[in-house]
Amino acid sequence: MTTAHRPRAARGLLLTVGALSVATLALAGCAGGGSSAPEALTFLKNAENTTTEPILQALADDQCAAQEETLPLEISSVPQADLDAQVQLLASQNGLPVMFSAGGNPAEGAKLWDQGVILDLDEALTDLGVKDKIAPGAISTIEKLYGGAFNFLPFQYNIEGVFYNKALFEENGWEVPTTFDELTALSAEIQAAGYTPLSASGEQGWPLTRLISGYLFRDLGPDALKKVADGEAKLTDPEYVAAAQAIADLGAAGYFGQNVTSLDYDAATNEFLTGKAAMIYMGSWLLGNINGDGNQIGAENVGFFPYPAVEGGAGDIGQYPANVGLPATFGSKTYTPEVGEWLKCIAENYGNEAAEQGQITGFISDVEVEQNEVTATIADTIATSTDSVLWFEALFNAKASNISSTNAALLVTGQISAEEFMGLVQDALDNP
Repeated sequence: MTTAHRPRAARGLLLTVGALSVATLALAGCAGGGSSAPEALTFLKNAENTTTEPILQALADDQCAAQEETLPLEISSVPQADLDAQVQLLASQNGLPVMFSAGGNPAEGAKLWDQGVILDLDEALTDLGVKDKIAPGAISTIEKLYGGAFNFLPFQYNIEGVFYNKALFEENGWEVPTTFDELTALSAEIQAAGYTPLSASGEQGWPLTRLISGYLFRDLGPDALKKVADGEAKLTDPEYVAAAQAIADLGAAGYFGQNVTSLDYDAATNEFLTGKAAMIYMGSWLLGNINGDGNQIGAENVGFFPYPAVEGGAGDIGQYPANVGLPATFGSKTYTPEVGEWLKCIAENYGNEAAEQGQITGFISDVEVEQNEVTATIADTIATSTDSVLWFEALFNAKASNISSTNAALLVTGQISAEEFMGLVQDALDNP
């Protein structure tokens, strides 16, 4: 059993959309306008994030009590949709809080790094002697997302892969596929046995485009989509279209089921957890559902394997697609020795406290907690992975991301071709 701590009441001001101007003044005051040492560890986060605060509050009450005495933790929140604008506004007023979450667009975080207003965590954590408390794979993901530097902390960290019904596999003698060709052949066997091979939400779209990027990374290598973002390649290049075609072929064979277009995220998840689908591609956030009461196949019957290799491809099966949610960073202008003590304490203890509260993060945990096999597999993979890749839309603009997700179902149902799909997304990248 894991142990959860009861979070104390937040000391900070809970902000609403109508209070943004007041929030700006309050946070600028807490940060001292960049002209004086902070009097509190102010932390601005997105209101939708309910997982980070209980851990930080627990640390303030226990392991980081000395740091809390010197700099009291004060947490404030704004809606996620407003976070990018709020952080940029505070940065322009030299009023960033001591710690703050990234907004929804990684490019905005990269801008802050270029402006010199956020802390170099590589240097700071190395100086504090605690950089080894952050999982290398999480650092790799942050560097890929935020301008090539380690400048955000992975309070959340998810890896992606294929969850599968172990009981169903064992009953039918199916082997876990290690190549895409094996996955395709296995899907045919699963379909013949009367099950949906791969459950996916066509309504959301991104669960399908994740399969395209997975193929690209395994075939062309981990920099496949960065080359597109940098203008060195286009999604309409033949080798990129081939990835979309591979996923379109899965759809044409019916391996996503007959109702993929209408399935939303919850329905697709339910198909897997009720035993109707043998596999589902998803991130480690699915552990919440797997370990929940709605899992009819039982958590003990869920396994996990990485996106299979593409034979002859340049990618590595050990490079897991990953994301860090909305990570947090420290302002460079409010960083003092006292803030450094807080950062050190967080790095040393966040992973253990998160594990005790049943969370998996990008911080290393060395405490023994009871976990089922699939949860332990995910935790071990995160702790030992040294590299990662992103996802299809990670480096896209908002327009391209929307076109990608809204047309994915049309691709796998044959309503548009692979060439047309990739052309639509590339056009949005060229004309944001």
